Amino acid sequence: MFTTTTYSDVPKEKYEQLAKQLDALLSGESNRYANLSNASALLNQFFDRINWAGFYLMDSEDELVLGPFQGLPACIRIPLGRGVCGTAAQNKETILVPDVNKFPGHIACDAASRSEIVVPLMKDGEVIGVLDIDSPEYERFNEDDQKGLEQFVSVLVKHI
Repeated sequence: MFTTTTYSDVPKEKYEQLAKQLDALLSGESNRYANLSNASALLNQFFDRINWAGFYLMDSEDELVLGPFQGLPACIRIPLGRGVCGTAAQNKETILVPDVNKFPGHIACDAASRSEIVVPLMKDGEVIGVLDIDSPEYERFNEDDQKGLEQFVSVLVKHI
Protein backbone atom coordinates (compact mmCIF):
# COMPACT_ATOMS: atom_id res chain seq x y z
CA MET A 1 0.00 0.00 0.00
CA PHE A 2 1.28 3.46 -0.89
CA THR A 3 1.33 6.27 1.60
CA THR A 4 0.53 9.59 0.08
CA THR A 5 2.28 12.77 1.08
CA THR A 6 -0.32 15.46 1.58
CA TYR A 7 0.61 17.72 -1.30
CA SER A 8 -2.95 18.87 -1.74
CA ASP A 9 -3.05 22.38 -0.40
CA VAL A 10 -6.62 22.60 -1.67
CA PRO A 11 -9.09 22.79 1.20
CA LYS A 12 -12.55 21.21 0.86
CA GLU A 13 -14.10 24.68 0.50
CA LYS A 14 -11.98 25.37 -2.61
CA TYR A 15 -13.31 22.20 -4.25
CA GLU A 16 -16.86 23.25 -3.39
CA GLN A 17 -16.14 26.63 -4.96
CA LEU A 18 -14.68 24.90 -8.04
CA ALA A 19 -17.82 22.78 -8.44
CA LYS A 20 -20.03 25.88 -8.18
CA GLN A 21 -17.85 27.72 -10.69
CA LEU A 22 -18.12 24.80 -13.12
CA ASP A 23 -21.90 24.67 -12.74
CA ALA A 24 -22.19 28.40 -13.45
CA LEU A 25 -19.78 28.20 -16.39
CA LEU A 26 -21.70 25.37 -18.07
CA SER A 27 -25.25 26.48 -17.29
CA GLY A 28 -27.27 27.07 -20.42
CA GLU A 29 -24.88 25.23 -22.74
CA SER A 30 -25.82 21.76 -24.00
CA ASN A 31 -22.87 20.97 -26.28
CA ARG A 32 -20.86 18.28 -24.49
CA TYR A 33 -17.59 19.07 -26.27
CA ALA A 34 -17.79 22.76 -25.41
CA ASN A 35 -18.56 21.87 -21.80
CA LEU A 36 -15.79 19.28 -21.57
CA SER A 37 -13.36 21.77 -23.12
CA ASN A 38 -14.21 24.43 -20.57
CA ALA A 39 -14.07 21.89 -17.75
CA SER A 40 -10.54 20.83 -18.74
CA ALA A 41 -9.46 24.47 -19.01
CA LEU A 42 -10.92 25.20 -15.58
CA LEU A 43 -9.05 22.25 -14.05
CA ASN A 44 -5.81 23.30 -15.73
CA GLN A 45 -6.18 26.76 -14.20
CA PHE A 46 -7.23 25.39 -10.79
CA PHE A 47 -4.38 22.93 -10.23
CA ASP A 48 -0.70 23.61 -9.95
CA ARG A 49 1.98 20.99 -10.54
CA ILE A 50 0.06 19.12 -13.25
CA ASN A 51 1.01 18.45 -16.86
CA TRP A 52 -2.26 17.12 -18.30
CA ALA A 53 -5.97 17.49 -17.55
CA GLY A 54 -8.67 16.16 -19.80
CA PHE A 55 -11.13 13.51 -20.81
CA TYR A 56 -11.35 10.20 -22.58
CA LEU A 57 -14.84 9.30 -23.83
CA MET A 58 -16.43 5.95 -24.52
CA ASP A 59 -16.23 5.36 -28.25
CA SER A 60 -17.50 1.77 -28.30
CA GLU A 61 -18.33 -0.95 -25.79
CA ASP A 62 -14.66 -1.59 -25.11
CA GLU A 63 -12.66 1.53 -25.97
CA LEU A 64 -12.08 5.10 -24.84
CA VAL A 65 -11.13 7.84 -27.28
CA LEU A 66 -9.34 11.11 -26.56
CA GLY A 67 -11.64 14.03 -25.76
CA PRO A 68 -11.03 17.68 -24.85
CA PHE A 69 -7.87 18.28 -22.82
CA GLN A 70 -5.13 20.68 -21.76
CA GLY A 71 -1.53 19.52 -22.15
CA LEU A 72 0.77 17.79 -24.59
CA PRO A 73 -0.60 15.52 -27.33
CA ALA A 74 -1.93 12.29 -25.85
CA CYS A 75 -2.75 8.69 -26.66
CA ILE A 76 -5.83 8.63 -28.88
CA ARG A 77 -7.44 5.28 -28.04
CA ILE A 78 -7.35 3.25 -24.83
CA PRO A 79 -8.98 -0.19 -24.55
CA LEU A 80 -11.06 -0.86 -21.45
CA GLY A 81 -8.96 -2.58 -18.82
CA ARG A 82 -5.66 -1.08 -20.09
CA GLY A 83 -3.74 1.58 -18.25
CA VAL A 84 -5.16 3.72 -15.50
CA CYS A 85 -7.93 5.23 -17.66
CA GLY A 86 -9.09 1.92 -19.13
CA THR A 87 -9.02 0.25 -15.71
CA ALA A 88 -10.98 3.06 -14.02
CA ALA A 89 -13.59 2.92 -16.78
CA GLN A 90 -13.87 -0.86 -16.66
CA ASN A 91 -14.11 -0.97 -12.85
CA LYS A 92 -16.34 2.13 -12.64
CA GLU A 93 -14.20 3.56 -9.85
CA THR A 94 -11.71 6.32 -9.23
CA ILE A 95 -8.06 5.31 -9.31
CA LEU A 96 -5.43 7.33 -7.47
CA VAL A 97 -1.89 6.44 -8.55
CA PRO A 98 1.00 7.90 -6.48
CA ASP A 99 3.64 6.42 -8.85
CA VAL A 100 2.57 5.53 -12.39
CA ASN A 101 5.68 3.40 -12.85
CA LYS A 102 4.29 0.97 -10.28
CA PHE A 103 0.85 0.68 -11.91
CA PRO A 104 0.61 -2.58 -13.89
CA GLY A 105 0.08 -1.84 -17.57
CA HIS A 106 0.46 1.93 -17.27
CA ILE A 107 0.30 3.62 -20.68
CA ALA A 108 2.94 6.35 -20.84
CA CYS A 109 1.51 9.02 -23.12
CA ASP A 110 3.76 11.66 -21.54
CA ALA A 111 7.09 10.42 -20.19
CA ALA A 112 7.10 13.30 -17.68
CA SER A 113 4.03 12.02 -15.81
CA ARG A 114 4.78 10.54 -12.38
CA SER A 115 1.36 10.41 -10.67
CA GLU A 116 -2.20 10.33 -11.90
CA ILE A 117 -5.83 10.39 -10.85
CA VAL A 118 -8.68 9.10 -13.03
CA VAL A 119 -12.37 9.59 -12.20
CA PRO A 120 -15.05 7.82 -14.24
CA LEU A 121 -17.89 9.87 -15.70
CA MET A 122 -21.07 7.97 -14.85
CA LYS A 123 -24.49 8.69 -16.38
CA ASP A 124 -27.52 6.49 -15.76
CA GLY A 125 -25.24 3.84 -14.26
CA GLU A 126 -23.01 3.64 -17.32
CA VAL A 127 -19.48 4.95 -17.88
CA ILE A 128 -19.50 7.62 -20.58
CA GLY A 129 -15.85 8.55 -20.14
CA VAL A 130 -13.16 9.43 -17.61
CA LEU A 131 -11.47 12.52 -16.25
CA ASP A 132 -7.70 12.07 -16.27
CA ILE A 133 -5.21 14.37 -14.53
CA ASP A 134 -1.45 13.75 -14.58
CA SER A 135 1.39 15.34 -12.66
CA PRO A 136 5.17 15.35 -13.13
CA GLU A 137 5.46 14.89 -9.32
CA TYR A 138 5.17 11.62 -7.45
CA GLU A 139 2.30 11.46 -4.96
CA ARG A 140 0.73 14.69 -6.27
CA PHE A 141 -2.86 13.65 -5.55
CA ASN A 142 -4.47 12.41 -2.35
CA GLU A 143 -7.86 11.36 -1.02
CA ASP A 144 -8.98 14.99 -0.61
CA ASP A 145 -8.29 15.57 -4.29
CA GLN A 146 -10.22 12.40 -5.08
CA LYS A 147 -13.30 13.57 -3.16
CA GLY A 148 -13.09 17.04 -4.68
CA LEU A 149 -12.73 15.72 -8.23
CA GLU A 150 -15.57 13.25 -7.75
CA GLN A 151 -17.73 16.22 -6.71
CA PHE A 152 -16.51 18.14 -9.79
CA VAL A 153 -17.42 15.21 -12.06
CA SER A 154 -20.88 14.85 -10.54
CA VAL A 155 -21.59 18.49 -11.47
CA LEU A 156 -20.04 18.07 -14.91
CA VAL A 157 -22.11 15.01 -15.81
CA LYS A 158 -25.31 17.04 -15.42
CA HIS A 159 -24.11 19.23 -18.30
CA ILE A 160 -23.01 16.58 -20.83
